[in-house]
Amino acid sequence: MTYDMNDAELPRGSDLIPDGSFVKVTMHLRKGGLDGQGEADRGLLKATKTPGSDVKMLDCEFTVTAGPHIRRKFWQTFTVIGGKVDEQGVSIGWKISKGVFRAMIDSALGLDSQDMSEAAKARRMLRGLSDLHGITFAAKVRVEPASDPRYSDSNRLDRVVLPGEPEYARVMAGEAVPAQPSNRSARPPAATATTPPAWAAPGAATPSAAAPRMWERPAATSPAPVAPQPAEPSLTAPAMGGPAWLNG
Repeated sequence: MTYDMNDAELPRGSDLIPDGSFVKVTMHLRKGGLDGQGEADRGLLKATKTPGSDVKMLDCEFTVTAGPHIRRKFWQTFTVIGGKVDEQGVSIGWKISKGVFRAMIDSALGLDSQDMSEAAKARRMLRGLSDLHGITFAAKVRVEPASDPRYSDSNRLDRVVLPGEPEYARVMAGEAVPAQPSNRSARPPAATATTPPAWAAPGAATPSAAAPRMWERPAATSPAPVAPQPAEPSLTAPAMGGPAWLNG
């Protein structure tokens, strides 16, 4: 039997959003089973997998809602409780996360980050972190190289795009905005199926039936580990009923 490879679909490129892309995203929270600080955040947080760590995190899924990368997703966690603390005993991870959450609110509502009027401050008040479920804002996305070469690179939130930035209005309007790649160097891409095997070079001998093909694994070799896939969002959403201005 012969196989005609001429009509086969070429391998698709990475599903990653290109590094430095500006996108409009909606963030949904995925319950982790641990209680936060308040009734609204019951069962909302997720424990870290690091043995002995007291860190509790907010598990977030981001979905692009407009533009050329619409419906693409990426995932990220934010420390809420635990980890290293500052001189006042406050979690350093939480301080960083809190700043990001505030920026999300400013971006979602079109608030000037320098506006500390009573009206603006009132709009930044949350009854619980669950109020962030469904928030839509402008973001810049980066590609984060995998720490283990067996796994794929991934998208992460590089930063929140705030009102007043030149890209903000266009991103929120769903327009395509030129990417501004970060200075982080991604891991070189792995060879793809489009690279011809050695035996396909002109004049090269065809592989013998007894020799394993380049894509075959000897029986004694253990299967390569598979990168874990992100879990699907919980069917039971976090406690909702949040402010209409945030959850739309």
